[in-house]
Amino acid sequence: MRHCNFLSMPFPDRSLTVVALIGAALLAPASVYAQGGGRGGPPATAKASAPIDMTGYWVSVITEDWRYRMVTPTKGDYQSVPMTPASRRIADMWDPAKDESAGEQCKAYGAAVILRLPERLHVTWQDDETLKMEVDAGTQSRLFHFGNWTSPGGAATWQGDSVAQWEMPGRGRGGNAGTAKSGNLKVTTTHLRAGYLRKNGVPYSEDAKVTEYFDMAHERNGIQWLVVTTVVDDPKYLTQSFVTSSQFKKQADGTGWDPTPCSSRW
Repeated sequence: MRHCNFLSMPFPDRSLTVVALIGAALLAPASVYAQGGGRGGPPATAKASAPIDMTGYWVSVITEDWRYRMVTPTKGDYQSVPMTPASRRIADMWDPAKDESAGEQCKAYGAAVILRLPERLHVTWQDDETLKMEVDAGTQSRLFHFGNWTSPGGAATWQGDSVAQWEMPGRGRGGNAGTAKSGNLKVTTTHLRAGYLRKNGVPYSEDAKVTEYFDMAHERNGIQWLVVTTVVDDPKYLTQSFVTSSQFKKQADGTGWDPTPCSSRW
């Protein structure tokens, strides 16, 4: 079993703290944050205009859906996924040995599901317009592109093409542009290689679109949380949007960072 910062359910006070943080981060209305520079100056870069600082190391904190996220679910356990009949037929044929022989052990590590795994993240700026997220589970790497970036094309990949934009809460009439920034990151990912929404073969297709909202919350004791709401839309295998929320706790350094290969069986 892979490492994670697991908060067990017999301690409701700690779990409720995470729930409260999620609510605080997600209730505020958001509008696109204009990445403008000063008067007469060039537009600010995505890095310079960031309303939140996601850089550093984060560890997943799993307090719900334990049987889907900490172990491989049993075949046929598809609860809560809005599957089409075609999706169910494919999942019923799931065979991890066949995935291994085909070299497709990373099917459950694509962008649609990667942040649901027990894992650590390392977030850095690759350049002023590209945020990089490394994931030790499956040794995956994602790039979030800001501005007018366009996809180079080519074959679809597990992590796809991600376009990012900062969002900020509306300031309302009379808002002061000089106040401290707050907001969130929205990432839209397409051009995905078909994979699994769960490790037991629940599929998403190459037509899937993944929309993620990254919010941060801070406790008075200094603990920082990253809350990621993931919305998967797939006209081929889902009857409606599949929405999940995952939480990560900020780490002081890279202790515990452990890149591991993809696995079809754990």
